[in-house]
Amino acid sequence: MTDIDHSSPANDTAPVSRDVRTARWAVSSIFFLTGMGTANWAVRIPALQERLSLTPAQLGFALLGVSAGAIAAMPLAGRLVARYGSRPVTRVGALAFALALALPALARSLPLLVAALAVLGLANGLLDVAMNAQAAAVQRHYRQPIMSRVHALYSFGGLAGSAIGGRVASYAIDVRPHLFTVAGSLAVLGFLFGERMLPASADAATEHSSRARLTRRLALLGLIAFCVLFGEGAMANWSAVYLREVARATPGFAAAGFAAFSLTMATGRALGDALTTRLGAVRLARFGGALAALGALLAVAAPLRWSVVIGFAAIGAGLSSIFPTVLASAARTRGVSPGSAIAAVSMCGYSGLLAGPPIIGAVASVLTLRGGVALLALSSVVVVFLARTLKGESEPGVGKQAVLVGV
Repeated sequence: MTDIDHSSPANDTAPVSRDVRTARWAVSSIFFLTGMGTANWAVRIPALQERLSLTPAQLGFALLGVSAGAIAAMPLAGRLVARYGSRPVTRVGALAFALALALPALARSLPLLVAALAVLGLANGLLDVAMNAQAAAVQRHYRQPIMSRVHALYSFGGLAGSAIGGRVASYAIDVRPHLFTVAGSLAVLGFLFGERMLPASADAATEHSSRARLTRRLALLGLIAFCVLFGEGAMANWSAVYLREVARATPGFAAAGFAAFSLTMATGRALGDALTTRLGAVRLARFGGALAALGALLAVAAPLRWSVVIGFAAIGAGLSSIFPTVLASAARTRGVSPGSAIAAVSMCGYSGLLAGPPIIGAVASVLTLRGGVALLALSSVVVVFLARTLKGESEPGVGKQAVLVGV
């Protein structure tokens, strides 16, 4: 790659170099592959649950391994990116994530499954931070925002992975050759795309941002982020299980729930910037929260196969663009640097993403899975009531600075 000036963001007249455009599509491909790998794993959760004869509570406990691993990896990933740059860390993270996808298929007991999922969480947390840092480095060279479209590709990857995984499950193919094939494919592709990203000098040894002062407004924005990503985490891990156990769907059809969620999530993310401009952040969050709540209630009240799929699609559409809007609003908080505010709210959101699956499992053990999915309606209603917090302390606009958002 040719030398690139990393000292300042692109101005209004400087053209975007070929290397930067190549890096954009390279990191976008990493997002797509990560979403595809995650979806292939998610739609085979019922098969692993059946093989190991796990109760909902035991499965929820096992999924807690992913949360614990990711939480442990994220602080370390931030330090590694600062020291070595996001490209080498992304390449290592992509390889680790690909290989870790195969580990759950090897588990023969609950303790081994927990260990395998903890390793998967470690790899996922490392990759998530690094690829977001690379995307942010690419963003600095563009005159227009690109982050929403980059993240939309994660959702489109989830859609593709759901379709592939569902097809494989419908043929009753064992989970081991399935996930081993996915792991090998992602390892090769991740290595190839990683080579085309911006070099380590793009973001290595960056200055540490100041710590955020947790104002009341940031705390409320953090709660919204928690509720939104709580729903995303629950859908990724429990949608296929819900269709199998509650709607009595076949293994192949069970993948349709996460596929519908991924499709509407991807579409909403792709249209998120335009919708925010047209409706405003507050109205968009209220509408989205209400739509997600109605979708969850439909899945609970009418647990038929297609009604559940439609309900999950509504959840995806409702939640899709709220989290990026929350981060943009946090960046306008007076008295707090944008980077510090975004970091504080993002951590709240990640907490919801990681806490969703085990909480749903715990509730399901007491109130059945229908009670667990009903929690999504409650969390979405919280978003509706707190949406006014998104009213910016200054009017939102199309910024030239990157906003680093999580998957």
